[in-house]
Amino acid sequence: MAFLNSHFALFFVSFVTLLFLVPNSCASSRFHRRHHFYKHNSLSTQEPSFNSSNHHHRHRYIGPSGNRLITVDLEGFGNFRSVQAAVDSVPESNRENVLIRISPGSYIEKVVVPASKPYITFEGAGRGATVIEWHDRASDRGPDGQQLRTYHTASVSVFASYFSARNISFKNTAPAPMPGMQGWQAVAFRISGDKAYFSGCGFYGAQDTLCDDAGRHYFKDCYIEGSIDFIFGNGRSMYKDCELHSIAARFGSIAAQGRKSPDEKTGFAFVRCRVTGSGQIYVGRAMGQYSRIVYSYTFFDDVVAHGGWDDWDHVSNKNKTVFFGVYKCWGPGAAAVRGVSWARELDFEAAHPFLVKSFVNGRHWIAPYDA
Repeated sequence: MAFLNSHFALFFVSFVTLLFLVPNSCASSRFHRRHHFYKHNSLSTQEPSFNSSNHHHRHRYIGPSGNRLITVDLEGFGNFRSVQAAVDSVPESNRENVLIRISPGSYIEKVVVPASKPYITFEGAGRGATVIEWHDRASDRGPDGQQLRTYHTASVSVFASYFSARNISFKNTAPAPMPGMQGWQAVAFRISGDKAYFSGCGFYGAQDTLCDDAGRHYFKDCYIEGSIDFIFGNGRSMYKDCELHSIAARFGSIAAQGRKSPDEKTGFAFVRCRVTGSGQIYVGRAMGQYSRIVYSYTFFDDVVAHGGWDDWDHVSNKNKTVFFGVYKCWGPGAAAVRGVSWARELDFEAAHPFLVKSFVNGRHWIAPYDA
C-alpha cells in the first residue's frame, strides 16, 4: 500500500508539473512566432507601401512588373530636391509603378513627364501642403524668342499614359487678365496622356487653368479654380465629386470642350460636382463644332450667367451640333443652366452613359474602390 501511495504521489507531481510547463512552452512558442512576425514586417517597411492597409487610397495600374519609391524633399531629406529631378531619374520605357512621394512645400519649377515614362504617380502630403507652381503666360517669350502660346504655359505637363496624382496641387500664379486683355492664358496643368487618374488634387489658375487636352481621364474629389475656360481641351474625362470654383470678377466660363466630329468619343462628364465662386459664368462653351458637356446631380450656386451656355463664336451654328446636357441638377443657379433651347434636359436613359466610369472605359483601368 505504501508502494502504491509513493507511486501515486510521484505520478501526481509529474502531472502537475506538465500542466504548468505545457502552457508556458506554448506561450513561449507564440511569443517567438510573434517576434519573428514583427521583425519580418519591420524589414518590409523599406519597400514602398503599395500593399499596406491603406492601398485603396493609392491608384495602381495593372501591367507594370514592379514598384519603385522616389522621395522629394525641399530640405534635402529625400532622394531629390526637385520634382523634375525625380522624373528624370525614371528610365525611358519605364515598366514599373513609380511612386514619387513629395514632401510638404511649394516647388517652384516647371515639370514635364514625357510620353516615354508611363506608370508614374505624384503623391503629396495634402492639397494645401504640397504645391507645384510656375507663372508662364501665353504672351511670354520662350528660349527661342517666340511667344509660348497657351499649351506651353503649363506649370506641369504630362504626356505619358497611366499617370496618377493624389493629394497635391498644381498652380499657375500668373495674375488673372482684365477684360479684353490678350495673351494671358496661363495653364496650371496639362494632361495629354491616356488613362490618367487624379484624386484629392487642386488646380489653381485664372484663364485656362486645366488643359484636359487628349486621352481618357478620371478626376475624383478635386478642386479646380479659375475664371475663363478653366477646364478646356478635347479630352474624354469624368469629373466626380469635384468643386469647380470661379474667381471671375465679372464674366467667365467653366468648361470649353473641343470635340470636332460626331465620330469622336470625347467630352466632359461632371457628376455630383459643386459650382461655386464669383462672377457670372457660363457652365460650358462650344470650343469644338461638336462640343460635348454634361452635368449630372450637380449643385450650381447663384453664379450662372443668363442662358448658362455659350456657342463660342455665334456664327458657326454650333447650337445645332453640340451636345450640352443636364440631369437632375439643383441649387440657385440650376434654372439658368437650362436657359437655352439647345441645352438638353436629359432623362435617366440619355444621362446614364455620362454617369458611369465606362464613359472613359474605366472598367479596364480604374479599380472599383477608386471610382
